[in-house]
Amino acid sequence: MTNLTHSEAKYAIIGAGPCGLAAAKIFLDYNIPFDGYESGPDVGGLWDINNPDSTVYESAHLISSKFTTGYSCFPMPDSMPDYPSHREVWKYFCQFAQHFGLYSHFSFLTRVVRVQPNDEQAQTWQITLQNGETRSYAGVIIASGTFHTPSMPRFEGNFSGEIVHSAAYKSADLFANKRVLVVGAGNSGCDIAVDAVYRAQSVALSMRRGYHFIPKYVFGKPADTLGGLVRLPRPLKQRIDEWILRLFAGDAQRVGFPKPDHKLYELHPVVNSLVIYHAGHGDIAIKPAISRTEGKRVWFSDGSNDEYDLILAATGYQLNYPFIDPKYLCWRGTYPQLFLHIFNPQYRNLFMLGMVEATGLGWQGRYEQAQLVAAYIRAKIQYPDRAQRFDHAISHDQPKLNGGYRYMSLDRMAFYVHKDTYRQTIKAYLDKLL
Repeated sequence: MTNLTHSEAKYAIIGAGPCGLAAAKIFLDYNIPFDGYESGPDVGGLWDINNPDSTVYESAHLISSKFTTGYSCFPMPDSMPDYPSHREVWKYFCQFAQHFGLYSHFSFLTRVVRVQPNDEQAQTWQITLQNGETRSYAGVIIASGTFHTPSMPRFEGNFSGEIVHSAAYKSADLFANKRVLVVGAGNSGCDIAVDAVYRAQSVALSMRRGYHFIPKYVFGKPADTLGGLVRLPRPLKQRIDEWILRLFAGDAQRVGFPKPDHKLYELHPVVNSLVIYHAGHGDIAIKPAISRTEGKRVWFSDGSNDEYDLILAATGYQLNYPFIDPKYLCWRGTYPQLFLHIFNPQYRNLFMLGMVEATGLGWQGRYEQAQLVAAYIRAKIQYPDRAQRFDHAISHDQPKLNGGYRYMSLDRMAFYVHKDTYRQTIKAYLDKLL
């Protein structure tokens, strides 16, 4: 491949987590010059618990298995457990960076505080570092992740106990001898509620809606490694999979969980069977949404009330990229409106990696995002006709990425896609650029 060495071809990659590392590896493959910036002390992003921006907690493990999560070009080793801990995941990223020679291309403990165009046409971009230094680049790849800015709920009344967001949670020591209410029953909320069982005086889990629960193991194998050999019509697959999950995970409604208001796969499922186990044993009380608070007493929407010392809000995150004005990201509503959740319709040299969610997409799905970006950048230099056709697609194509599923109209589902549909779409466009 032709080496793109002229200064106008150098790019900035912000973040050395799963997406930033994928971009760095692929840019090296494509001979695209770049500088990488990471605010933390090492690679791994939030999986590096020593990173001040990390939101993982001591008991955190992958909710998808190593078989479906890692990069295809660098599989997780056989010695690693099926569902690695955050420490093992971080070690995996370190090994990935070492194997492909990525460390020397990143500046660590270097926070980017501003990204802005150098001119009205945004032919180049200027980044400003925390120390005040500025540098110019042909383009910018934002790969800094989506779990940074906590979405903190507001409760009517004045709660006099502690209120902590899950972003600040690290250890179950926080719960020692306290009456704990976990708000939010997503994957983190259920994990943390299970943590609290072993240290708290009492544990309750407040949830606004029911969820579908997926056990980590089915027939003795990681659940996400089963199926896929036979393509079933979507409605039939939903019915069959719901029956199988009920068989293996148990009847969540029987132990107090509300019935889901959606079909399987229309909202991100909860990969956790221990929370059902503990609810069935009376270790976790299931409560509806909070209606108001007074002192340490909390009232719920069903009229019940109880006292708590600590409310832990596992209520997710707001999408936020504080170093760039949202106007440069085509931001509409709650998230940027980007082609394939990657390409900016207005600024063709500003890219987003990782702003996508899908059951089972794994880091390979993000890796393929980076492949498409690199192929587009190379095509602009070497194959301008292909790049021009892709530019037309960015402006005019509106591919359906939901695989026919009717995802719930929630902020957290705004950039949710169907894994197979998304990857097939990425590959189709990639083939046209190569």
